[in-house]
Amino acid sequence: MEQTVQEGVKRAVKIQWKETIMRIVFIISAVVFVAAVATICVFIFAQAFPAIAEIGIIDFLFNGNWAPTDGKPSYGIATMIVGSCYITAGALAIGVPIGFLTAVFMARYCPRPVYRVLKPLTNILAGIPSIVYGFFGVAVIVPLIRRTFGGSGSSILTASLVLGIMILPTIISVSENAIRAVPKSYYEGALALGATKERAIFRTEVPAAKSGIMTSIILGLGRVIGETMAVVMIAGNQAVFPSSILDGVRTMTANIVIELGYATDLHRGALIATAGVLFVFILIITLLVSLIRKKSR
Repeated sequence: MEQTVQEGVKRAVKIQWKETIMRIVFIISAVVFVAAVATICVFIFAQAFPAIAEIGIIDFLFNGNWAPTDGKPSYGIATMIVGSCYITAGALAIGVPIGFLTAVFMARYCPRPVYRVLKPLTNILAGIPSIVYGFFGVAVIVPLIRRTFGGSGSSILTASLVLGIMILPTIISVSENAIRAVPKSYYEGALALGATKERAIFRTEVPAAKSGIMTSIILGLGRVIGETMAVVMIAGNQAVFPSSILDGVRTMTANIVIELGYATDLHRGALIATAGVLFVFILIITLLVSLIRKKSR
């Protein structure tokens, strides 16, 4: 009897030690994560604030003239902010509807044999490097746009099409998982009340999976606004205000990649400040989406 009690005590002590060790591991992981994010923020803004203070925040954000190597340098990024917004909006307009509807199809309509083919293809699409998408855009999309609409072919429309394809795997996978996570009782209850299959899915399951679907859109948006290599290859790299979607533009990320290699002093600080603007953009968008989700509950 005493031996059994001692074994039980030893087992309990061992479990307690394991729980303590795992708790410490989790705390260390959280601390490392927070420290990494804090380090990135400190680096970006410590380098960005002096440059913005010297240039002037109004001139930096709203001046459309980017000419850092002129006799009288100018560091306005307004054209690149507009270019980034155009391409991001275009990519989301293409990728979100296609990705969402594909996710619904895969979660609720797709036959099993087709799903076994479609799911691996989606995963493969997610693993393709961005430079391959860029080559695809240069070899296929750019000539197609040039023949169809004229111009050089390297434009907002081209970049939007390619980036819209790039974000499909993220939106499809996350949205599909969110829809599948909805309890089947929601769907069955809607059918029992007389709803059609489509109505049960789009009026019952999709609203219940709204949080996951919004997350997929945020992830896709982050991928688009932070994409560099493919955009450099197909967007035209023209630091001017576009007059149509067939004009070339330069995004903020493309500008950083193109010029950081030879930038010095204030020029380098302006590029790092551009990264800070990107960071703030993502933060604002994430906060707005969070507020929308809270209000819609």
